[in-house]
Amino acid sequence: MANHKSSEKRTRQTETKKLHNRYQAKTARTFLKRLRTTTSKEEATALLPKVASMLDKLAKRNVIHKNKASNLKSKIAKKVKSIK
Repeated sequence: MANHKSSEKRTRQTETKKLHNRYQAKTARTFLKRLRTTTSKEEATALLPKVASMLDKLAKRNVIHKNKASNLKSKIAKKVKSIK
């Protein structure tokens, strides 16, 4: 249990940031799933920059590792390119 005012504040801040990061990561996963399951070339090409941007932001804020973001972006770009 926190004994100092500053550690109590840090606990509150950490909890707030954790919730925000969880929301952002979940939203990105939802868009990734939508992009992977789409069969429309137009929809996929429209979603690609948005999803790539989300992944970059997550990596910048250390929610996910930068290499994971890079790998995911590579996979979804390959997927979009393969859609007929």
